[in-house]
Amino acid sequence: MDATSDVTVVGSGPNGLTAAVVCARAGLKVQVIEAQPTFGGGARTAPDPDSPGVRHDVCSAVHPLAVASPFFAAFDLPARGVRLAVPEISYANPLPGRPAVIAYRDLERTCAELERGASWRRLLGPLVGNSEAVVGLLLGDKRSVPGSLRSALRLGVRMLAQGTPAWGSPAGILDGDDARALFTGVAAHVISRMPSVTAAGAGLMLATLAHSVGWPIPVGGSQAITDALIADLRAHGGELTAGVEVSEPPVRPGSVVAFDTAPTALLRIYGERLPSGYAKALRRYTFGPGVAKVDFVLSEEIPWSDPRLARAPTLHLGGTREQMVRAETDIAAGRHARWPMVLAASPHIVDPGRIDIVGRRPFWTYAHVPAGSGVDATEAVTAVVERFAPGFRDIVVATRAVPAARMADDNANYVGGDIGVGGNNAWRAIAGPTPRLNPWSTPVPGVYLCSAATPPGGGVHGMSGYYAARSLLRREFGIADMPKLSP
Repeated sequence: MDATSDVTVVGSGPNGLTAAVVCARAGLKVQVIEAQPTFGGGARTAPDPDSPGVRHDVCSAVHPLAVASPFFAAFDLPARGVRLAVPEISYANPLPGRPAVIAYRDLERTCAELERGASWRRLLGPLVGNSEAVVGLLLGDKRSVPGSLRSALRLGVRMLAQGTPAWGSPAGILDGDDARALFTGVAAHVISRMPSVTAAGAGLMLATLAHSVGWPIPVGGSQAITDALIADLRAHGGELTAGVEVSEPPVRPGSVVAFDTAPTALLRIYGERLPSGYAKALRRYTFGPGVAKVDFVLSEEIPWSDPRLARAPTLHLGGTREQMVRAETDIAAGRHARWPMVLAASPHIVDPGRIDIVGRRPFWTYAHVPAGSGVDATEAVTAVVERFAPGFRDIVVATRAVPAARMADDNANYVGGDIGVGGNNAWRAIAGPTPRLNPWSTPVPGVYLCSAATPPGGGVHGMSGYYAARSLLRREFGIADMPKLSP
């Protein structure tokens, strides 16, 4: 560790690397310390142990915010050589006993295939036409006045309509079982009881992006995003160290450190040096339900009953709205769902380089499970896929399962399998891990948080890291103008 650094960032996930890039571009000497042997946190890609030509995404696989996030829009991943493949189908939701429902990149095509497509258009059309405002509101710092009050009102009305019990009434805007399932599946990217305002907000943003910019998949895997951030950091003098776990304050007194970690890590690292009230608040910090990950190696294409699904890289396999609501209610109560919500991705559909020389390909899945579950979800996920693709079992070459209880082995932030680091609820998206006017700061001088536990919450968008960097640059170094991010 370099004791002469101006800023030390602990953790190299997308938020930590974002904070490091911003600080380095501001002219500061920056070091990044990562406990894992590889950098990237939630944006890493690794070869399969037995089929090295098949590469699995360790956490995130599909990146709707890779071009839409204000940070990544300014950073300009494509200009840095990151190829973002945008599929014709953003996501699809198979339904039992009937054709799947599909969100095409084309809004009108999506509406044309729905039973009551006009309601989908009413819900999303006004947002799609102004998607930058939607992203700006939901990924904002929650402390600035919205640039457009009309856009804020339009979004707020829809969040209440889809995030409260009103979602089942005519006031809920959305009509038709197929459209309701399509929206519920995308809202379930936030793991919570439904309906909820948090899930509705995330669902509206992701569904809006599905029809405005699409849902890009980085060619070669999520690691491409991490590699671009690291290249820029090093180009501006930043240094990175992997395989070092921070167990005590990593810098000299008077230096600045930003933690891309769960807030509770500060209890272990700073111990009695934390103010008692803040330490008490951190001990009360709670994490949400978890995910169990199952990576499959397949010998050929999945035999979907609805052949259109062969063109859908992203799938929500929770069934109907009612089935998804029941499943999310179960896991929130600490029970395993009989039919869990499963998110899946076949990245090779738009990135054929992910298929190895003998035709094997990756199939990425998450199943929503209770916090800390030690259950191997392979059979549960396999059974869900078999409902919509009879014969799926016959094409499985290998499986790699990580129960929720072991998700923290690859990323210490994922306590109990919570990939949102406890930040995916409406209150924390505004207040942060503990109620503070500046949720990226802590009571410890020079110590900041920049993880997904701080506003605006989870997702590979870099905005938590960006806001933390903005805060510490102003408070610690008197730098009010943010540096340019373009190549």
